[in-house]
Amino acid sequence: MDRPCPSVKPPCEKSSRVCIGPPTWLHALEIAVDGPATMLSARTGSLRQPGCGLMVDDRRVLSLDELHLDEEAPVAIQAASMGNRTRIWSCARNVGAERPDPSVEVHVDRGLAWPVLTETITLISRAADLVSTTLRLELGGDGAELSRIKGGYLRGELLPATLVTQGDGFALTWADARHTTTVAVDPVPASHALGTADAPSVVEIPLQLTLGTPVTVTVTVTAERRSGSHFDADAGSSEVDWSQVAVDSDDRRLTQLFATSLTDLRHLLLTDPEAPDEVFAAAGTPWYLTLFGRDSIWAARFLLPFDTTLARGTLRTLARRQGTVVDSNAAEEPGKILHEIRRGQFVDHGGGLDLTPTYYGTVDATPLWLILLHDAWRWGLADDDVRALLPNLHAAMEWIIGAADNDLGLLRYVDTTGHGLSNQGWKDSGDSMRFHDGRIASAPIALLEAQTYAVEAARGAAALVEAMGEGDASAWRAWADALAQRIRENYWVDRDGQRFLAMALDGDGRAIDGLGSNMGHALGSGALTPAEASSVVEMLSAPNLLGEFGISTLSRDNAAYNPIGYHTGSVWTHDTAIALLGMVKEGLSTQAAPIALGLVASAVPLDYRAPELFAGDAIGHKPAPYPASCRPQAWAAASAATIVTAVLGISADVPSGRLRLRPMRPSPFGTLRVDGLRWGATPFSVELDRHGVPTVTGLPDEVNVDIA
Repeated sequence: MDRPCPSVKPPCEKSSRVCIGPPTWLHALEIAVDGPATMLSARTGSLRQPGCGLMVDDRRVLSLDELHLDEEAPVAIQAASMGNRTRIWSCARNVGAERPDPSVEVHVDRGLAWPVLTETITLISRAADLVSTTLRLELGGDGAELSRIKGGYLRGELLPATLVTQGDGFALTWADARHTTTVAVDPVPASHALGTADAPSVVEIPLQLTLGTPVTVTVTVTAERRSGSHFDADAGSSEVDWSQVAVDSDDRRLTQLFATSLTDLRHLLLTDPEAPDEVFAAAGTPWYLTLFGRDSIWAARFLLPFDTTLARGTLRTLARRQGTVVDSNAAEEPGKILHEIRRGQFVDHGGGLDLTPTYYGTVDATPLWLILLHDAWRWGLADDDVRALLPNLHAAMEWIIGAADNDLGLLRYVDTTGHGLSNQGWKDSGDSMRFHDGRIASAPIALLEAQTYAVEAARGAAALVEAMGEGDASAWRAWADALAQRIRENYWVDRDGQRFLAMALDGDGRAIDGLGSNMGHALGSGALTPAEASSVVEMLSAPNLLGEFGISTLSRDNAAYNPIGYHTGSVWTHDTAIALLGMVKEGLSTQAAPIALGLVASAVPLDYRAPELFAGDAIGHKPAPYPASCRPQAWAAASAATIVTAVLGISADVPSGRLRLRPMRPSPFGTLRVDGLRWGATPFSVELDRHGVPTVTGLPDEVNVDIA
């Protein structure tokens, strides 16, 4: 029995079996994830709201899971989600003792362990007398594609169910083009009705509740692949050991944020189908639960002080799919690192995108790959792992230098197909590149951050090649120096008495003078002088960019400013975290401390689950959600590690045997202990007192610790 379409504009397209509403919003949903599986529900546990269901491999295998006691749904009291688990506490107002306080509790605990969802329903009576009730479950799946759900597809006709024998009982099963879904209920239901295209399957279990004695019903949903796709990645949460990683602070907000974020990030991990023992972080759930070059790289880079396993898996997974041919439809070129890989052709029903399963439309993933390789080596990635990737390093550098061989001498992008990404940096929405007066810039675009990444990448690649004994790489350093000078000559803008870095150059080589967060990515890259870095930090810290919780993507004085615009005024957690880390690298920790405090404060009202992005304007000292934001998102979750890294001011050079600490003073979070940092394979700890004075334990004796 499908929920009728809501009365909204634009109106729903509907038949007797199909309902399409407005684009799906996520901010009020509970979300659990493990690898390629995500469970989204309302706070009540119901799946009837838009966007809800069990999604596996970008398909909705379970679209109805409705609980009733004596024909009435329990009333939700509280819900919480973290990592692969959602817990809901409800009460049954229609059964039990007749008094103002509810006397029957209903606890639903949903846990994902790919490819199985286990739902434990526990009823507890607080009534003195025996309570008799019938638990009724309505179940079904529609097999809808995720891209359609994102575009507002509520649900279509249900897949007809059949029965299969299972032990002493039975299970329900249905199938779509990609999966066979089996649902088992324990204890065995007393009655059942099989679902059809128009009606869900129904099972009923009579229950007797005595005072204080829990009664449990378990629902097990298993989704098995029945056919392969372009990219069948499995869950990778069991492939990493982060059990020793922990943060303990006087400020309990930081402690909780770090713990939640690490759990979320672990359950976003996927394995490479071509090397199942290697992991990378899927970009985010539910819309981007797959490999994204840029997102996966940043998540791995943020986590480097705690683990190089994720960096190794990310580097190797992307290297296996590095571009080898020229294919304009896929935006592929030799040496280029991909933007994203999907399980099939990706069609955005509302956005005009039609992307090949492996799509290379990104200007920055290639230099970021090189930066990750260099930084992972500094944090202890084995020389043998680096040497194995040197051919990919050379191919990536050849692509960068070739791509910048144009009249401006800069990395630029333009979509030539008409159905790819029109913007190919991290701000990849079509309206993100804005002049001060709000006009949208024309392509080809030369992003500021892409140039600064390239400067850092070329210098890092040169250091790696020489360290691995492959000869002199001074030509790459010279190229980087020349690019840094071109940045200096072309990107600085003077307007209304302010001097700042433009976010990009447009197709005519003009500086796009909209003030944005892009300049934060230049910090720490080596592309700026100390005076230039100070100027950038001053602009980022001004009220027209820095709000209560983070740095806006676009300045509040821009004609196009929209606090809930995707890249035109919102705050992205990772974007602010990149600027934070850059400030510390530039030696500007005093200015960075308020940024760190704001990021932590932003997560508290959002259940310590750092979102992909949130609104640029706050309400009542609370961040306003961006309704379609992914939660969890890999680079947002990994940003918690960046906050800790910034407070410690920690950097490593394992090949040279040097650890450096430049902690914030005083410590913005009071005393702070960080366990599970890694010097290669060796775990160590750092403790800060409230004044910011560090103590290091667990490092090998031969390591030179430099504290300032």
